[in-house]
Amino acid sequence: MGLRDLNFDQCYSAVASRDSRFDGLFIVGVRTTGIYCRPSCPTPITPKRENVQFYVCAAAAQLAGFRACKRCRPDAIPGSPEWDSRADLVGRAMRLIADGVVDRDGVTGLARRLAISERHLHRILVEAVGAPPLALARAQRAQTARVLVETTELAFGEIAFAAGFPSIRQFNETIREVFAASPSELRGAKRRGERGEAGSLTVRLPLRTPYDADAVLGWLAHRAVAGIEESDRGWYRRTLTLPGGTGTVTLEPSTSSGAPRARRDVDHVLATFRLATIADLPAAVARSRRLLDLDADPEAFGSVLRADEVMGRLVRSHPGLRAPGAVDGAEWAVRVVLGQHISVRAARTVTGRLVAVYGKPLDRPDGALTHAFPPPETLAEADLESLGLTKARAAAVRELARQISGGDLVLDVGADRSAAEGRLLAIPGVGPWTVAHVALRSLGDPDAFPAGDLGLQLAATRLGLADHAVALTHRANRWRPWRGYAAHYLWEVTS
Repeated sequence: MGLRDLNFDQCYSAVASRDSRFDGLFIVGVRTTGIYCRPSCPTPITPKRENVQFYVCAAAAQLAGFRACKRCRPDAIPGSPEWDSRADLVGRAMRLIADGVVDRDGVTGLARRLAISERHLHRILVEAVGAPPLALARAQRAQTARVLVETTELAFGEIAFAAGFPSIRQFNETIREVFAASPSELRGAKRRGERGEAGSLTVRLPLRTPYDADAVLGWLAHRAVAGIEESDRGWYRRTLTLPGGTGTVTLEPSTSSGAPRARRDVDHVLATFRLATIADLPAAVARSRRLLDLDADPEAFGSVLRADEVMGRLVRSHPGLRAPGAVDGAEWAVRVVLGQHISVRAARTVTGRLVAVYGKPLDRPDGALTHAFPPPETLAEADLESLGLTKARAAAVRELARQISGGDLVLDVGADRSAAEGRLLAIPGVGPWTVAHVALRSLGDPDAFPAGDLGLQLAATRLGLADHAVALTHRANRWRPWRGYAAHYLWEVTS
C-alpha cells in the first residue's frame, strides 16, 4: 500500500487517529506551522483538514518548504515498502538512490544505469513522488547526517563526508533548513546513541512491527557460509563488498526498552559497521535493511494471504514473518546455482570451499569473518571442478559470472527484473527453480515463487494445499502479488 492507493480522507483519518501503520507510507505537511510529520505524530492537537497536505516522501515535503518535526522525527522511520516491491522505473530509481548512486555517480550516472535520459528520469520521479533525483538524494543525506550527529562522536566534517555532502557548508545549510537546528544543537539535544568498539560505528535501523526476528535470523543462520557469515542466538554477522571497499556488519535485533526481547517485541535493529571508508555507510545501511526486509509492511501482504483459509492460519500464527533479501545480488545468484539439486548443508560446504580458495581476504579480519565473496570476474575464469563441482555446474557458474562481470546481466537493486530473469533462464544449467530464488532475494521480487522447491511442496502436502508443483502453482495464484512471502510462511512449516 502506498499513497497512490489512498485518498485524502484515508490519509487524514490515519493522522487523526495517529495510526503508526502508515508511518513511511506518506508524510503530512501542516501549512500553519511549516512542519512535516509522520502520521503517528503524538502532538496533542490534530491539524485542521484545510491546513494539511500529504506527500509521498520527505523530499517532496522539503521542496514545498516544510521542515522536519522535532517531536515525531519523521526521518527516523522505515522507508516506504512500495519502493522495494515495485519493478518499474520509479521503483528501480528509488532503490538506486537509497544505495547512494546519485552521491557516487550523479544524476547522469543514475540515468545511465536505468538506460533513460536525465530529463525522462526527472519527469517520472516528479510525477510519482513529487521530487526530482537531486532532492531525493539530498533528503537521504540529511537523514543519514542527523543519525550520525545524534548517535556518534564523529566530527562534523567526517559526518558530512559519510552522508555524501560535497562540502561542510552544504552540510550545515541543509541541516538547518531541514531540521531548523544547527548540527551542534542536534548533537546537544539528542545524545542517545549506541557506542561501538574502536573502529566501528553502530546505528539504529527502524522497522515496522511486528517483526519476527528469530525466524529471519534462523533463516540466515541455516544458510551461513564460513568465512563470510556467522550467526549465534540473537545476532548475525557478515562481510560486505561496498563501492569503497570491503567491510563487515553485525546485526542485532533489539527493543527500545532495553529488556530481553521476546520473539516479536523487536522494534529496531542495532547495526555495527566496520567500513573501509565512512562514505560507504549509506550503501551499507541500505543493503542491511534489504537483507533483513526491514521496510516491508506486514499488513500489506498479510491482508492478501489471510484471504486464503490455510495461509491465513499461518499468517496469524507467525505474525511479523519476513522475506530476507541479499546484500549482493551477484553473490546470491552464484550461491543458488551452487546449491541446485543438493541440500542446504551441502551447499554451505561447497560455497565455503569457494570462498576459501577464491574469496578476497579482508585487510582486517573481524573474528570469524575473514573473506569477501569472490567477485564475478574471478569466478568467470576459476577452476571450479577442483572444488568438487560437476563440469555442468562449474560451467553454469562461470557463464553466470561472465555475464555479470561483462555487464550483460544485472542483479542489483536497479535491475530490470524481467530482463534479468530472461537472461538467467537462458544460461545452460539454470532452470525456473534457480531463477525464482534469485528473483526473490537478489532482485527483491515479492511475487517470486519457486513452486518446484521440495520444501514448499512438502509443506503444501502437509497442509493439504497441493500435492505436486502444478497444483501448488495454481493455488499460489491466490496469493499474488505476495507469493514470495507465502513461500516463507510455507518454509516455516518445515523448519
